[in-house]
Parts: sequence; C-alpha cells; structure tokens
Amino acid sequence: MAGAYLIGIVIMLVSFLVGRQLRSRFAKYSRTPLSNGMSGKEIAERMLADHGITNVKVTHVKGQLTDHYNPATRTVNLSEAVYSERNAAAAAVAAHECGHAVQHAQAYSWLQFRSKLVPVVSVTSSLVQWILLGGILLINTFPQLLLIGIILFATTTLFSIITLPVEYDASNRALKWLKERQIVNTGEYAMSADALKWAARTYVVAAIGSIGTLLYYLMIYMNRR
Repeated sequence: MAGAYLIGIVIMLVSFLVGRQLRSRFAKYSRTPLSNGMSGKEIAERMLADHGITNVKVTHVKGQLTDHYNPATRTVNLSEAVYSERNAAAAAVAAHECGHAVQHAQAYSWLQFRSKLVPVVSVTSSLVQWILLGGILLINTFPQLLLIGIILFATTTLFSIITLPVEYDASNRALKWLKERQIVNTGEYAMSADALKWAARTYVVAAIGSIGTLLYYLMIYMNRR
C-alpha cells in the first residue's frame, strides 16, 4: 500500500501546483475587461445560437470553476465568476462549456462514450477503494477479490482517459469560434487559450495518476506469489 500512497502524494502535489496555476491565470485574466463588453452568459447564448442549438439553457451555479455542461438537463451551467462577468477568462470558460453542448448536438463519439460510462463509474468509484483494500489484505487467500477491484478501478481509469479528448476538443471548438466570430481580440484570444490550456492540464494529471495507480495494483496482483 505504501507505493499507492506515494503515487497518490505525488499526484496530489502535481495536481495542487497545476490547480494553483489555473486559479492564478483565471484570476489574472478575470481582471482583463473584454473589449466587446459581452458577459459570459451572452457569449454562451451567442455560441449556442451560432451552432443552431435552441434546446440548451444557460444558467448559473454557485462556486468558482464549477462550470459544466449537463447533457441530461441540457444546461450550460456557469459559475458566478463567469455568468455575469465580462472578461477574457469568462469568455474562455463560457465558450468551452458550450463546446460540450456542440459536441452533444453533433453526437461527438468520445462524449457519447463517456456519457455511457457515467452510471458505471458513479457506482464503482464508491466501492472500488474498499474492494482494493480487502483484496490486498486477502491477497494470499482470496486474490480474486483484488482482481475484481482492479477491473472496477480500470473503468474509472478509462473514464479519465476518455475525458481528455472530450475536454481538448471542447476547448478547440471554443477557441475556433471565439476567433472566427471575432468575439475576442488578439490579446484576449491568447489569454483565453492559456486559461483553457491550464484547465486541460488538470485532466491530464488526473488521468496519469489513475493510470499509475492502476499499474501499481496490477503489479501487486501479478507478483502475489
């Protein structure tokens, strides 16, 4: 278990550093007023309209960096720091979340695949740590339990990996639209791209951590004798 804890500590540290950079960049670009004066809500509604999406509602949620698209309710949920704000960071986040709505409307394959995994991951994520722990404790008498835990954990790892193309594609769609529609100027575009780049890195760190942990448990199982 010491190896798993070490991997966890390293990933937590890297995740903390990347998260701090993301919050720092977001705060910095939030101080840059958008030249066109549009709010995050207005940008989101404009992007949805430009893609012919009329059945998605733009709403707001509490918290910071809590922005997300919910395919079940067809809502683009923007945080308080994005919904009514008029700056480069808000433009980037609002367009990114609408990028997910566009993926949904166009049946983007990776988003569809990830959506199918959500029910499975929601169940396995709450059980897997206890199954893995029990599997290690009973490795000599009931190794099959650890194997079950590894299989369950693999589903969460797969979910983390699939999330990467989904998030990067949403950012690419957002940046392309922001540039083509001239929603942002050259300087604001650079800020938007940088903010989304750091946001994407949080998902990369999570995926690497999940892969590393999965390999660790696999090594325990393979070397049990």
